[in-house]
Amino acid sequence: MFSDDFGQLGRYRDANTALRDPAAGENRVVFFGDSITDGWRLDESFPGKPYVNRGIGGQTTPQMLVRFRQDVVNLHPKAVVILAGTNDIAGNTGPMRLEDIEADYASFAELARASRIRAIFSSVLPIHNYTDRARDFFAQRSPEKILALNTWLRSYCDTGACLYVDYFSHMVDTSGLLQKDLAVDGLHPNDAGYKIMAPLAQGAIEKALK
Repeated sequence: MFSDDFGQLGRYRDANTALRDPAAGENRVVFFGDSITDGWRLDESFPGKPYVNRGIGGQTTPQMLVRFRQDVVNLHPKAVVILAGTNDIAGNTGPMRLEDIEADYASFAELARASRIRAIFSSVLPIHNYTDRARDFFAQRSPEKILALNTWLRSYCDTGACLYVDYFSHMVDTSGLLQKDLAVDGLHPNDAGYKIMAPLAQGAIEKALK
């Protein structure tokens, strides 16, 4: 599957062609990520905002790097909200060290900066194993690696390279796992999960656009 279109550039090709350049004064923002972004109904969470969804389920950061120019830079947003990493930890496109994920994130930041796009890095969400549907996802994703990656993301953003939006601390429970009522399968937020995430994302966007 990946040998045909590793980054899945075909997914949004027609939509990108149809999308006009931002109007004068338009604060376009691209939400860029995996299935958690792909499933986010931005028109409901951010009514009236010129926000563009470029999430693709299952993707890892190397796949997202392949399509960063087509699905982000060429759309001329003022900011990009990047949410990724959970599938890297799960090994969706092969074994990934934390250093490899971090290197991809640094490349996102450098590409965005070169294109005068403000980059917003999102914390990786916590996961849970409280339901039968959640156990496979949980087994593939080390909570320790999620914490370690989030620590790096925050410290990288603290250098001024980008902004950090912390979903994790608002969605984690006292056991260090995702609150049970925020995702049936332990990984993908439900409406209650996105309701927590939306104002946090909006706050970071407003800060980025100042």
